[in-house]
Amino acid sequence: MCLGFALLAAAAAARDYPPEVPPPKPIVLPVPRVLELPNGLKVVVIERRSLPLVTLRLVVKSGAEADAPGLAGTAQLVAGLLSQGTARRSAWEIADAVDSAGGTLETGADWDNSYVALTVLSDHTEQAFDLVADMVLHPRFAREELERRRKQTLSALEVLYEDPSYLADTVFDRLIFAGTPYSHPADGTPETVSQINQANLRGFHAQNYRPGNSILAVVGDVKDDEVSRLAEKSFGGWQGATGKRGGEPILPTATQEQRLVVIDKPDAVQTEIRAGNLAVRRASDDYYALTVANQVLGGPAANRHLKALRTRQGLTYGASSELVCQETAGDWVAKTSTRTAETIRSLNLVLEEMKRLHDDRVSGAELRTAQSYLIGHLALEFETSDDMASQMLELMVYHLPLDYWNRFPEEIQALGAENVSSVTRHYLDRDRSVIVLVGNAGAFKKELKRFGIPVIIPLQDLDLASPDLQRAVSVRAQ
Repeated sequence: MCLGFALLAAAAAARDYPPEVPPPKPIVLPVPRVLELPNGLKVVVIERRSLPLVTLRLVVKSGAEADAPGLAGTAQLVAGLLSQGTARRSAWEIADAVDSAGGTLETGADWDNSYVALTVLSDHTEQAFDLVADMVLHPRFAREELERRRKQTLSALEVLYEDPSYLADTVFDRLIFAGTPYSHPADGTPETVSQINQANLRGFHAQNYRPGNSILAVVGDVKDDEVSRLAEKSFGGWQGATGKRGGEPILPTATQEQRLVVIDKPDAVQTEIRAGNLAVRRASDDYYALTVANQVLGGPAANRHLKALRTRQGLTYGASSELVCQETAGDWVAKTSTRTAETIRSLNLVLEEMKRLHDDRVSGAELRTAQSYLIGHLALEFETSDDMASQMLELMVYHLPLDYWNRFPEEIQALGAENVSSVTRHYLDRDRSVIVLVGNAGAFKKELKRFGIPVIIPLQDLDLASPDLQRAVSVRAQ
């Protein structure tokens, strides 16, 4: 009996400690072969024979940042209409061809690139090349398709303008990237989307969809020589000047003092909170250390924001931070939401955690947890052929070496607490942060005085395309 009790006691004690977990196995990715056609199109090839599938993902190195002034949303509309009819195929015929190949098709535009991604059974590889080339080279931008997509976009924006989370994210980006190509809403605004016409779409396509500004990744059950032949056959006749369009984008200017903007939504029962600073471009050497710091502050693993706001105070269901890095600039933003009465208390806690991370070195336990998460999670980014194509193309868009992900675990593991803290002190500063609140301003307006003079904008007066975010008086009066 004594032995039995001893075993039970030992088992109970063991439950108080997590089991020993071996270190994650290093991920080893094949370094792709890169071909270049005479017209300047780069072709990335990765053989992956585990499944009879082939993914073609073509990116144009111009996205929402290339939208013309006053025409925000153009890149999104252009990309969305690529699959809605070409000179040779109707939208229905494109969809039917994809279905008959057992495929999936996606088009879209991010900030620094636009893309077409098609995955098919490998015995339809030649058809896949023909389909992608047809959509990218010969889109019709038919008037009826444009009007249909315009209505869909305007309906979606109407819904989004009632979403406090979307408003907080978009207003924060408008402020933090003011004066740069990243400052407008990527989806556009009701005003800009209503103005975009066929000529705008064709002009954007002609200026940006060029072979020298594009990269095609082919991943899956395919051979190098077959890819070379099919790429030349489908894309060899694609004409256009080589190189990236335009000059260098304008870099944002760091805020010299704290700035607070409130979007007043009287019917809101919660307040969305954003607070952050400018960060780095994706290719910066500081990216590794900032990625670890972001995990400590508000990443998916155990983080300071969640502990401070939810675990200890019960003020929110979720609190996080995001490090978002584009080709020429990035931002680092803390995110949470809370009931209206706790707005200022929650904001103060967010700013306190930012200050604490700025002032104090991260602990050894925090550092190890963040490193383990980043390294252990890496393999999940390469589960499918499209994942692999997307990640490899990201490296090329952001001018990073093709063996980057193979070296990533080593770079992360080599960071010490002082490396992380030193970089954090340089970029994270609560006293120079941009703060956005979306909620019922009347319930906490008096408490905002401690943050200086806030800008309070009624939701009905919000204009995301305007430099000061406010509609003109004459427009409001209508």
